[in-house]
Amino acid sequence: MKISCLLISSVLLCSATTAQGQVSLSSAVNLALKNSPKVRIAKADLDKARAGHSESRDAYIPVVSTTTGYGQSTGAPLGVPIIFSISAQSLLFSFSQKDYIRSTNEAVKAAELSLHNAEVEVVEDTTNTYLALDYATERSHVLQQSLGYADKLVNVTTDRISLGVDPKVELPKSRRTATQIRLQQLQVLDDIAANRQHLAELTGLPAVSFTTDRTSIPVYQAKPSITTEDPDSVSDSDGIKAAFANAKSKQYIAFGDKRYLLRPQVVLAANYSRVAIGLSSYASYYPRFGGTPDNPNSENSFSFGLQFNIPLLDMAHRAKERGSAADAVRAYADADLQRAVYREGRAKLQNAARELDLRAQLARDDREIAEDQLETLQLQLNQQGGNNQGPQITPKDQLNAQLQERQKYLDVLAADLQLRQTQVNVMRQTNTLGDWILSAVSGNSSTVTPSIPPVAGTNTPGVPGTAPSGASTSPLPQAPGR
Repeated sequence: MKISCLLISSVLLCSATTAQGQVSLSSAVNLALKNSPKVRIAKADLDKARAGHSESRDAYIPVVSTTTGYGQSTGAPLGVPIIFSISAQSLLFSFSQKDYIRSTNEAVKAAELSLHNAEVEVVEDTTNTYLALDYATERSHVLQQSLGYADKLVNVTTDRISLGVDPKVELPKSRRTATQIRLQQLQVLDDIAANRQHLAELTGLPAVSFTTDRTSIPVYQAKPSITTEDPDSVSDSDGIKAAFANAKSKQYIAFGDKRYLLRPQVVLAANYSRVAIGLSSYASYYPRFGGTPDNPNSENSFSFGLQFNIPLLDMAHRAKERGSAADAVRAYADADLQRAVYREGRAKLQNAARELDLRAQLARDDREIAEDQLETLQLQLNQQGGNNQGPQITPKDQLNAQLQERQKYLDVLAADLQLRQTQVNVMRQTNTLGDWILSAVSGNSSTVTPSIPPVAGTNTPGVPGTAPSGASTSPLPQAPGR
């Protein structure tokens, strides 16, 4: 099954931005995967785990070293006068070492899964922040329109009060409406700045010029769903798989520590030394060392053999065995706890996605009703002319209807953003997030429609621009162990 993250593409990175600072969703994701500290930390952990695996296996490779020295001595010799020595030693057999190697294998697997999980988290974070910035930009356009309507409402109300049509209390009400819109606009601008800054930290691009490209956001599924009938059949996330692999690694360490005592260890050892007695009194104390003139002894010394060690009593290692066993028990308990939390959240996610989908539909229905009411008021205002029969439609009524329609559209945007971010979470859980992001650059661009509905009855633009050329369509990396 394909993993939910993207490969770094050099071509895509070169065309990540345009002159206007516009960045597509896939470009932002790829840049975040390259620049994210979380991914770099996970890669460093993987390198460390692989180094530990090599270290455990290299115990069977001989360790070769050499020593040399030069000097004079007198009196009783304290050792054989060696000019230089070359020695080699390696582990030949150990009951514990096999378990330690198995432990490092699981540690590498856990690090690979952790790296993959970190990449998915970065993809999800970047996608949700990108969507939040895109929706906040659209809300800013809507609030700018609403503020224009509110200022006109203040002017109309002031004129109606001067003519004695409205009471004075209507003026602070209309001003309050305009102040509320200005407050909302400041809050939206704060959201835009925060989202841009977060995307800048993720991607390494300047925050000031970061602009989203709405056409790069693929079409969403209408009704996201997760199968949760049988919790045992739910596939674990890479983070949980990494936790269990880490627990298994600790369990192998505990096995190795347990099988240390009372079991033989075989070590292969070899040594070559060059002996020189001319600068010491060694010959005086050991006159037979040099042999006879007819049969002198060699000054070369060589040894080769096997060494058998059987640990009989080691209280420190026995305490270490108990500690490693406790670490393994705790690691498995932590993994079980993470799995339980994950499955509970996954079960709730399905209902949350369905609920948000219904709320978004209700918001769209409310906006449609407000649009119909606004159109009706506009039609009545155009048709009433000199006809004084029936209720009179005033420009104030029209402005209030326009403000109500804009507020309903803001509600649509808020509900739609919650739904889209939940859908992103669903796609991450089902390992389809990466394919969904790539669908905007690998498919036909004519089939990709904006995720945010356009502003009805106005010419207010959304986020302008087109998707950058040279977008990567590289396949997604495979998850470890899949």
